[in-house]
This record gives sequence, C-alpha cells and structure tokens, in this order.
Amino acid sequence: MAQWSGKSKGLVLGYRIFIFCIHKLGVRFAYFVLYFVAFYYFIFSVKASKSSFYYFNKRRGYSSLKSWCYTYRQTYRFGQTLIDKAAISTGLRDSFTFEFDGVNILKKLLDNKKGGVLISAHVGNFELAQYFFDEIDGQSKINLVTTDVEHRAIKNYLDSIDQQSKVKFIVVKEDLSHIFEINQALQNNELVCFTGDRYFEESKVLEADLLGKAAKFPAGPFLIGSRLKVPVVFVYVMKETTKHYHFYTREAQFVNRDVESLLKSYTKSIEWILSKYPEQWFNFYDFWEDLN
Repeated sequence: MAQWSGKSKGLVLGYRIFIFCIHKLGVRFAYFVLYFVAFYYFIFSVKASKSSFYYFNKRRGYSSLKSWCYTYRQTYRFGQTLIDKAAISTGLRDSFTFEFDGVNILKKLLDNKKGGVLISAHVGNFELAQYFFDEIDGQSKINLVTTDVEHRAIKNYLDSIDQQSKVKFIVVKEDLSHIFEINQALQNNELVCFTGDRYFEESKVLEADLLGKAAKFPAGPFLIGSRLKVPVVFVYVMKETTKHYHFYTREAQFVNRDVESLLKSYTKSIEWILSKYPEQWFNFYDFWEDLN
C-alpha cells in the first residue's frame, strides 16, 4: 500500500542540533552542514530517493540524470525548510522576507469572521503560514488537523522555546472526536487547516488524476470543505531564495456539496504550484502506487 506511514524525516534531535548551529553560527552555516546531511539521506534513504526519482522521471518527464540531480536538490530543499522553520520559530523572523500573492482573498476571509477551511499540501513550508497570518491579522486563530506523531513532537519542542505560537493542533482520532473539534473551531470563526495529500490505511479515500496518473487522497478535507457553508481556499508557502518566501492564496472553485468537484480543483491547484516549484514536493513515498 502506498499510504503514508505516519513518519516524517525530521527528528527532534536533528532540530536541537540545527537550532544550536543556527543561533551560534548562523543560518548559512546550518545550510552548509545540510549539504552533507542531505547527501546522507539521498544515498541511504533508498525508498524515499526512489520515490522522488519516480516523481521527477515519470511524472515530470525529466531525464534520468536530471531526475537524480533534482532528487538530491529536493532533499536539500526539504532540509532548508526545516532549518527555516526552526530559525523563524526561535526568534529569527526578521531575518526572512515574505511576499503575498492573493492576500485580498485571505483578508476577506478573516474580515468576514465566519471561519474558513484552508487546504494545503506537503509542498513548500506550509507551517510558516502562522507568521504570514500575523502580518495580516494578529487575532486570527489557526487550527491544524494532523496525524503525524513525530511532527507534533517537534512542534512541542519548538513550543517549549517559542511561547508565541498560535497554532492549535487537532489530532485525528479513531473515535472521530476530532470532527467535533473541527466543527467547534469553525463555529468559533476560526481557521481550520488541512493537508490534502496524505492518507492512512483504513481511512476513507478519494481518487483523482495528478500529473497524469491516478492517485489517492484523504476524503476528510474535501468532504468537510464541500459540505460546510464556509469559504475554502488553497494556501501554499513556497521558498524562493535563501531567505525569501512567497505566500500564495487561491480561492477554491467548486460546486457546493460536490466533493469530486472540490478535489479536482485541488489537484489542478497542486499541479499549478508544482509547475513553479517542482523540487518542493515533499511526499517521500510511493504516492502513485507505481513502484515495484
């Protein structure tokens, strides 16, 4: 099965090491160390590298040599996003610049104070979105729906050294109690954020084409987004240069209560953002279920 296993590459120990490097020696030095760390993962994380090579070679149509080059580049870029996340979360926000694209959509959503569903993907550096929201509306409340235990462990560690984080986690539970938390957050006019590109075994899934081949997506974000009478937007935070990020907001175009319509709008949006940033696709597993 190609569903995600629930583990991310980042570990708390790695964060501690890089945070030490960042604050003692600077972000650029941490990037330098990352060249070697990324090469280690590129060589020894065989399944992840094969999955990345497949994405570039089969889904993007790159040559074999270019695909392997981009596989390393992707691994390095992923490491950079982790370093940036640690740096910004621990007081170096002013070292980075940010650019907004579609900010009026987000301002309208926040000004209406009716809550909203935000759907992103494992591309770019979505968790930096909280710092973008602070630029627009310091009172906005954000809820991130997650199932990643290791990721929450990292977030807990960052919270221990950064008490200003406004993100609240809604953890997916087997008893479905998270549905009530999501509804309550929306009733409180809060933002609920999902990533729409990973699912677990035994969870309900939907199928749609992405980059020319069918893939499976978690049903939850699209069922909720299509059926509740709240705005739905797609958001991406993409790294452009060493210390510059670009925040994209796009309003979802779909037929109300038509889950397939929302999913199709989402896959088109993902294809669009990946056409601009192909190396910032961070699903390091057999996403299309097409590897031997």
